Amino acid sequence: MNHPTPTLRAELSQFWRIGWPLLIAQTAQMGTGVVDTIMAARFGDKDLAAIAIGFNIWLPLYLVVLGVIFASSTIIAQDFGAGRIQRIRDHLPQTLWVSVFLSLVVAPLCYYSHLGLPWLGIDELTAEKSSEYIKMVAYGFPAIGIFMAFRYHMQGVGITSPFAVASVIGFIANIPLNYMFIFGFGDIPAMGAQGCGIATAISMWLSAVIITLYVLTKKSLQQYMPPLRPVAPDPTTIKEILTIGAPVGATFFLETAVFAGIALLVSSLGDVAIGAHQIAFNVWDMFYIPMLAIGSSMATRMGHALGAQDQQGVFMALKAGILCSGVISITTMIILLSFPTAIVGIYSDSRDISLLAVRLLSFAALFVIIDAVQIVGSFSMRAYKKTRFPFIASMVAYWLIALPLGYYLGIMNADNAFDGAAGFWVGIIVGVAVASVMIAVRLVLLLRQPIPTGFTPDYDV
Repeated sequence: MNHPTPTLRAELSQFWRIGWPLLIAQTAQMGTGVVDTIMAARFGDKDLAAIAIGFNIWLPLYLVVLGVIFASSTIIAQDFGAGRIQRIRDHLPQTLWVSVFLSLVVAPLCYYSHLGLPWLGIDELTAEKSSEYIKMVAYGFPAIGIFMAFRYHMQGVGITSPFAVASVIGFIANIPLNYMFIFGFGDIPAMGAQGCGIATAISMWLSAVIITLYVLTKKSLQQYMPPLRPVAPDPTTIKEILTIGAPVGATFFLETAVFAGIALLVSSLGDVAIGAHQIAFNVWDMFYIPMLAIGSSMATRMGHALGAQDQQGVFMALKAGILCSGVISITTMIILLSFPTAIVGIYSDSRDISLLAVRLLSFAALFVIIDAVQIVGSFSMRAYKKTRFPFIASMVAYWLIALPLGYYLGIMNADNAFDGAAGFWVGIIVGVAVASVMIAVRLVLLLRQPIPTGFTPDYDV
């Protein structure tokens, strides 16, 4: 599929076509966490703290599955650019083998992860509520593999509407489900954090069923779908998925696990600190989503150009990604710095939580600007099937710099809970700055090289 290199305006149009469903879908997915936080805060501070702790435990496990299966999007994007449609069809069953296996492994890890809570020095009642929440969420994990397999299969060819439809319906359904199970409805008792976990699990299964039905029944998508028959695992394809995807999954895990670990350490500073931290993190997530949509769109478009051996197309997709990310990150910073009190007021009426959350939003604003560089660089390298270097950069920047520095500033050097929570955010900012510089330098070197030929993953960094 060799096409003339598009102008920047035409490339931005393609970005919009791929990116707007991703933006809607990812907003809906993160919006689910925001709704959980808001409803839990209205139910009680203990339940808010419990969900904050539990969310930061199961999210890294969720992102392991997401990151590994992201490899399918990278592989299929290059195949689509090269016109290898039959290879695209043959790839889906192998993705399903990998994704379902991963989700079935991760589900029990999620269910029993609460066993580590007593070691964190968390309030006993908060730990009990968090345990109940985590166990319920674990029942939704088997659905994640199915959902991700179909999502990334279609994203690789530049079709993202199935992801959007399933995510929006899941988000909408989560609101009444949360209300019923958190506050009680009819014969259903009020369950607080545990009820929130039940609602989350049901939403996960609902989204998986919807995206499966959508992809299997939409006539316009059938050219990219294999026949409905059992297919044996193919070791070669599975190895390719894991070789590319495992570092991505590990990268997402490391990044999120650092944030989760910081949240757990902040929880030792008290319910006010963890409540404010979770609010600030939720708000940052909502503004961070558009940049993830841009990164995914850019990686898909770069993959198409790489498959077509179009060097100028690669540069044009990167240019569009940089432009969009710059606009979004600067706009995000302005909003967070201009309206912090109004934003925090949506979440909590607690004066102490609000004061600290407003302070943390100023750190989140700076974080978004710096992280934009890392997002563009990481997704660009993944389009090239170069996934090991972002993993190394994350390991160094987050685990060797961000977490130790945050612990020093937030636990060892802080005089109070407010300064302690802020100290952890300083550590995060320094860590992400280091990662951004490392990845930017490596990307510049990569772009100077000729487009690689072939369709197997690279085994270097």
